[in-house]
Amino acid sequence: MLGLPDDIRAFLFDLDGVLTQTAKVHAAAWKDTFDTFLRAEADRTGGPFAPFDAVADYDTYVDGRPRLDGTRAFLHSRGVDLPEGGADDPPGTRSVNGVSTAKNDTVLRMIKDQGVQPYAGSVEYVHRLRELGLPRAVVSSSANCRDVLRAAGIDDLFDVIVDGVVAAREGLPGKPAPDTYLAAARALGVEPARAAVFEDALAGVASGRAGGFGAVVGVDRTGQAEELRRSGATVVVADLAQLYRGEPR
Repeated sequence: MLGLPDDIRAFLFDLDGVLTQTAKVHAAAWKDTFDTFLRAEADRTGGPFAPFDAVADYDTYVDGRPRLDGTRAFLHSRGVDLPEGGADDPPGTRSVNGVSTAKNDTVLRMIKDQGVQPYAGSVEYVHRLRELGLPRAVVSSSANCRDVLRAAGIDDLFDVIVDGVVAAREGLPGKPAPDTYLAAARALGVEPARAAVFEDALAGVASGRAGGFGAVVGVDRTGQAEELRRSGATVVVADLAQLYRGEPR
């Protein structure tokens, strides 16, 4: 009925790209932010401007990672290592925090302007889990997770939320480390081997594999099924509706 092994008793969902259609908003916000920074760097150094690739660079360096980690990873890939700065650095500051703040401001503006749409197949799947009395958690690196869940109208469907705020408070390293997913499983009172992770990000799938979870469902929204499998997905679907229809790829 659920498309997963019968001994799976808890279900841990990433937010962006799995439950809500916000991954493309994040990719657009990162592109706007990084392209602005890279143009300024090109003007400052006299070097060429090479724009951020909203598919390849997004998947490799920022998707699923905490915001500061994504900023560091992408800029390092371009040979730029900025000072950390402070959390109060405004957009335009040449620091990891300054670039990250610019991205957060951009994505919040886009979400306000565009709204948040959940994936219908995911919502139906989570409703089935709730009807069966099976525990459910959201595990997201986003500090805006609760606001996005409320905007999408699905904040009442989950028993536990482990987001960027919780991770910072408890000192949990972000994905691809498994710590946030392990924290959610503990909060639900379930061993990792009896829990399933649902992820669209390569870093998130890797965290599910590293945590020893009983199933890692790769959700392929962008045509990266093979990459998801190589990262550790035990099953790959284009939409969660495929699981209860018996159509995993």
